Amino acid sequence: MSDTDGKKPLGLGGTPRSGQVKQSFSHGRTKSVVVETKRKRVVVPTKPGAVPGSTGGSTNLGDPSKRPAGISDAEMERRLSALRAAKAREADDAERRASDERQREEDRQRRRSEIEAKEREEREREAAKLAKAQEEERAARAAAEAKIAAAVQRKADVLGTRPRQAAQPEPKAAETVASATPATTAPRSAPGEEAAPRTQNLGANKPPLGQRKTDREREERDRGNKAKGTDDARRAGKLTLSAALDGEGGRTRSLAAMKRKQEKARQKAMGFGQKPEKQVRDVQLPETIVVSELANRMAERAADVVKALMKMGMMVTMNQAIDADTAELVIEEFGHKAVRVSDADVEQVIDSVQDKSGDLLPRPPIVTIMGHVDHGKTSLLDAIRKANVVSGEAGGITQHIGAYQVMTENGSLISFLDTPGHAAFTSMRARGANVTDIVILVVAADDAVMPQTIEAIHHARAAKVPMIVAINKIDKHDANPQKVRTDLLQHEVVVEAMSGDVQDVEVSAKTGKGLDNLLEAIALQAELLELKANPNRAASGAVIEAKLDVGRGPVATVLVQNGTLRRGDIFVVGEQWGKVRALLNDKGERVEEAGPSVPVEVLGLNGTPEAGDVLNVVETEAQAREIATYREKAAKDKRAAAGAATTLEQLMAKAKADADVSELPVIVKADVQGSSEAIVQALEKVGNDEVRVRILHYGVGAITDTDVGLAEATGAPIIGFNVRANASARQSAHQKGVEIRYYSIIYDLVDDIKAAASGLLKAEVRETFIGYAKILEVFNVSNIGKVAGCLITEGVARRSAGVRLLRDNVVIHEGTLKTLKRFKDEVKEVQSGQECGMAFENYSDVRPNDVIEIFEREEVQRSLA
Repeated sequence: MSDTDGKKPLGLGGTPRSGQVKQSFSHGRTKSVVVETKRKRVVVPTKPGAVPGSTGGSTNLGDPSKRPAGISDAEMERRLSALRAAKAREADDAERRASDERQREEDRQRRRSEIEAKEREEREREAAKLAKAQEEERAARAAAEAKIAAAVQRKADVLGTRPRQAAQPEPKAAETVASATPATTAPRSAPGEEAAPRTQNLGANKPPLGQRKTDREREERDRGNKAKGTDDARRAGKLTLSAALDGEGGRTRSLAAMKRKQEKARQKAMGFGQKPEKQVRDVQLPETIVVSELANRMAERAADVVKALMKMGMMVTMNQAIDADTAELVIEEFGHKAVRVSDADVEQVIDSVQDKSGDLLPRPPIVTIMGHVDHGKTSLLDAIRKANVVSGEAGGITQHIGAYQVMTENGSLISFLDTPGHAAFTSMRARGANVTDIVILVVAADDAVMPQTIEAIHHARAAKVPMIVAINKIDKHDANPQKVRTDLLQHEVVVEAMSGDVQDVEVSAKTGKGLDNLLEAIALQAELLELKANPNRAASGAVIEAKLDVGRGPVATVLVQNGTLRRGDIFVVGEQWGKVRALLNDKGERVEEAGPSVPVEVLGLNGTPEAGDVLNVVETEAQAREIATYREKAAKDKRAAAGAATTLEQLMAKAKADADVSELPVIVKADVQGSSEAIVQALEKVGNDEVRVRILHYGVGAITDTDVGLAEATGAPIIGFNVRANASARQSAHQKGVEIRYYSIIYDLVDDIKAAASGLLKAEVRETFIGYAKILEVFNVSNIGKVAGCLITEGVARRSAGVRLLRDNVVIHEGTLKTLKRFKDEVKEVQSGQECGMAFENYSDVRPNDVIEIFEREEVQRSLA
């Protein structure tokens, strides 16, 4: 079989030049391959504007013979048009690129020229500065040389006054030194001036030609000694120069030293050179303090403080805490005074100051509406505000505390707080009474005084605030306002209609009757109270309600009591702190500030505060963080101390008492802090000595995966009050079998928890007597034992019933029947007056004349009241 395998060799058409190439492989294998060599195609350039392939004819469509098969003239025309358009676009792109490149090159050239100009100016400035420095240096050197020359001249004059001694060569040496020294210090002479004397000296020292060798050697030796003496004298002159300048101030300073001296003198004249006097500070010292904070308070370097501690034998870093005694030693070592303070002193920055009477301005009254559930509190407020809050309340009852501001027809402002009337919201009502100026006690004319009405009276008295009684629902046909006034007398509330000092107004929230009289009564009471506050101070207020919003984070409803709260203020509230990011009024509008008696929603907290906490504005974030940290630590220590105070005996007694108590664990998540608190308080009251509800966790916000994980581990249901689980938590709860229940009305929640807790109660066993039987005779039956022959004297005997054996009216056995026979047949029951045979289970001591008491047991499920 050939290598080509009967197939034509691959080629590109045309007239190729074919040949064979032999390929070699490993193990001596070879293969011949047929190859073709194709001549390169030579493209002839066409005229400008001509399309390749065109023949220059009128149609400009190319040679039909060279056109691909199946291509019509129209298709060819379209292809050529597309080709021309593509070439035109390429030309435009090339021209645009060239233009951009020219522009970039011009920009580079301009920037280069600007940089070169700046460098040139910089070099010129440096050169001018250098020339000036060199000129100053030359002037200073010339002055120094002149000073040295004058000193040398004085020394020479002193040496010249000594008596000459011809035999000693010292004067010559001194003259040589004196003559040589100026030569070294003076400027050099020109080379022509110096060459002639040297030549003359060389010629003078040359010996005569006819002189003998020994004489020449002696003269050369003497000349060498003379030259050596001259060099020594020259060196001696240089060494004694300092002695010559002893009275002139020593050796000359360098130019840099002179500049430094001048700079020091200038700074001393301006007062900069003096070392600042150390300031003695009063350093506040808590029980423990971090080293870096201690250095900060002393205004010292942290490294110096660490070094001082290491000298004292304490190897600490700047981030470690030290005790107060050690810190006091360090403070005294650095020369400061230590002022001992406690951790509670951090709250001194928010201590309230007494306002001057001139700074106080009138403020709107804060009015809290209180009363029994369903007596029309929210409806009354809606009628005043001309709003409709009731329609948005679940079940038509208020379950949150609301804050609103209303402008009356005469232009005065009144801040209203609407509190829930349900029994579970006691804490909310107490909070509302504590921050208010006036309490409006709403009593329904058709229902009179109720339990929460009495509670509201007690709250108002505890807060020492005046009351106004609003008798609502007078539009009903069965309304009896006089009964309300009479019932209030039992609780020491005497209205003006009955010669008392408490104002009472008959109103109807439905028809609007009496609302003007109510507002007039509020204005009169506020005028008597003379309510004033200072708006030009750091703000303080009370948290009415707090919640965790999904999009906005922790949100607190704050009623400002003093000062003005502004956006950007730094504040601390309870164990939380923050910076006011936004303020929203009761209509949901953003405001820049809120003055006294204005309720606002505050955004920007780092956590959800407790309802009832006090908000205070501080100066810095550090203060706010320090106060919040201290409060959090104090609360944690308080909880720990409460647990630590329990002794072992108490723990054992509690464990023993709880052994027979069944617990229903629950996890509570609510929409706001007040609702969460009310639910927890209501659930803690559910239960008795046998069963109780245990709150594993309660909080504010949506139900999360963390809550589901806790519920799975403890087997507790999750209660969501006006909140929902997110998608991830729902899926997780479905997979893990965790029950999540949603509620919007608090008493539905409490009823369901009561029913669940009732299921943990042990069923009550009740006994019902159904008959008596008298034993007439006792028989021994094989395989059964003793069988009592009985007569049913009363009721009925059943096989499944329980029995007691009475002997002389004393119970001697209680058990069940093993068999019940009538004649020889096993029966289920035997009626009164009939005889039967009975055998007891696991008991055979029966005697004639014994009485058998027959009864049935039934279990009755108990429930919590």
